[in-house]
Amino acid sequence: MAVYFLSDAHLGSDDPASEKVKLKKLFAFLEMVRRDGEKLYILGDLFDFWFEYKTAIPKQHLRVVFKLASLVEAGIPIHYITGNHDFWLGDFLSREVGIVIHGDRIEATEQGKKLFLIHGDGLSPADWKYRAFVRFPLRNRVAIALYRLLPPDWGIPLAKAVSSRSRNHTSGRQQHFLKDYETFAEKKLGEGYDAVIIAHTHEPVFRQFGNGIYLNTGDFYNHFTYGRLADGILSLESYA
Repeated sequence: MAVYFLSDAHLGSDDPASEKVKLKKLFAFLEMVRRDGEKLYILGDLFDFWFEYKTAIPKQHLRVVFKLASLVEAGIPIHYITGNHDFWLGDFLSREVGIVIHGDRIEATEQGKKLFLIHGDGLSPADWKYRAFVRFPLRNRVAIALYRLLPPDWGIPLAKAVSSRSRNHTSGRQQHFLKDYETFAEKKLGEGYDAVIIAHTHEPVFRQFGNGIYLNTGDFYNHFTYGRLADGILSLESYA
């Protein structure tokens, strides 16, 4: 049995043809998890945008929600670490689907390995502008409550447009911070973790340090990469 780690599919971000390819590979991946998975960790940004109203969710992603629900019903726990495109997750996925929702980082022990998992937005010290002007204000409960005052047919398209512009603006910028992510991982490994698993950069990385492993899950719309822990061995895989 294996533990799987997936991130950054950004569902809903591409043209219809590209989304069709992405969904086909994602559903095949989830079927693989069903066959030999004991647990699935989603390290954020599965959706390019997700916002919940009290009585509405984005209908575009219902097929994916149903697929995730079928895994939970099959006895495979799913843990969801929120990213910078889906940190407005409410309680729908936990209440109706059974997914365990976390903040942007957690500690876990799997197959005898002590893991530190984080989405990673704003992690680089050089990314202070993002932390000051985007990350913390948008996670504010008051901001979320105010946004819910917009009708869903206004709020969801508006947020999707902003999400798309934000992604295009920061595209490639994370590559300048890759060394910072490695430095962060090495420091956390020094705290006693066996592996540090990060997402967000869309750049798949598997690096062995003297005291553990740094794995970046990459993305699931360009590289189609993911992490896999089986028999105590962590690896970076690609779903071709």
